[in-house]
Amino acid sequence: MLSISHRGKLMPASPIRKLVPYAETAKSKGIKIYHLNIGQPDIETPKEILDAVRNSNFKVLEYSHSAGNESYRKKLVEYYQSVNITVDYQDIIITTGGSEAILFGFMSCLDAGDEVIIPEPFYANYNGFAVAAGVVVKPITSSIETGFALPPIEEFEKVITDKTKAIVICNPNNPTGYLYRKDEMAVLKTIVQKHNLYLFSDEAYREFCYEGEHFSAMQLTGAEENMVMMDTISKRYSACGARIGALVTKNKKVIETVLKFAQARLSPPTFGQIIGEAAIDLPGGYFERTKAEYKLRRNLIVERLNNIPGVFCPQPGGAFYAMASLPIDDADKFCQWLLESFSYKNATVMLAPASGFYGTEGLGKKEVRLAYVLNAESINKAMDCLEKALEIYPGRKS
Repeated sequence: MLSISHRGKLMPASPIRKLVPYAETAKSKGIKIYHLNIGQPDIETPKEILDAVRNSNFKVLEYSHSAGNESYRKKLVEYYQSVNITVDYQDIIITTGGSEAILFGFMSCLDAGDEVIIPEPFYANYNGFAVAAGVVVKPITSSIETGFALPPIEEFEKVITDKTKAIVICNPNNPTGYLYRKDEMAVLKTIVQKHNLYLFSDEAYREFCYEGEHFSAMQLTGAEENMVMMDTISKRYSACGARIGALVTKNKKVIETVLKFAQARLSPPTFGQIIGEAAIDLPGGYFERTKAEYKLRRNLIVERLNNIPGVFCPQPGGAFYAMASLPIDDADKFCQWLLESFSYKNATVMLAPASGFYGTEGLGKKEVRLAYVLNAESINKAMDCLEKALEIYPGRKS
């Protein structure tokens, strides 16, 4: 009998998308669903960057350089300089989305059986990348009571073994929205230098910081060899479908190794690179307008959540996600119930159960992640649904 690989059996299904069949059934019944479950922005992709593709004039759509078009990498150097990150274009490899950057980073720096430490809750797909690379994730828990601040250095020390090779962070964080402070980044620098580890820093949401400044891992001086940054245009320019990311490091051995993986997949998408290059020339006010809109949504959703009896939501400092604890028995059951058995004014809300963002079994059972990627009117209606649902949910807890 034909069999499936052990790796294939271990590969986790997306916890964010597992409720999709229930949502589709609800929609077939005519129920409107407010999608707060996934980080797909409703902000329009800038016309200027789409026009750059429309106006392209190829006679032959060739492979690009495996590391990405040199013109784009040089443009990225200008962008990074504008956010106080100093790199050379040869420190950058363009990838097929931020996802490939993470996977290439794991596969270039870690061997099968090596361990990475990740503060939980964390982006669920880190588990998938780890399985693909044969890497073991060791979670250390951050708490909703502290707003998901970086765990103390002692918590890292407890799980470091001779198999530990890296720490992974997302800053600002998906799913919590937590923005790591400069002093917390300094703590991470101390740990990776002491134990000779890599620090993988996923900075997909860099532009969306609402209180305080973003401090990049690439700004940690004296530890350049340890730092590997993963980046993407997906959220920054509301261009998730372009599938363009980047791996950035001053560690030349890592760049040389990542390039070999990049050569094996030939080249990143040409049209996506055109979009990415054009985006760097967007007017200066683009991010200010976008960030102001997300901040308005954040303030609204956090206020609405904390005004619902029994609900607690800490103020996220960045990205466009919020984590909330609810007065319920089980978030997975509740989120399914919202789609299967509940509607208010012929509508309901789709949330992401937090259990899928924790590596430790049993955590996050009463927490959900909400992506405030809808406009204020839709957020208000979604919160109306949630408030009514919590009043009648059979598994409500005081």
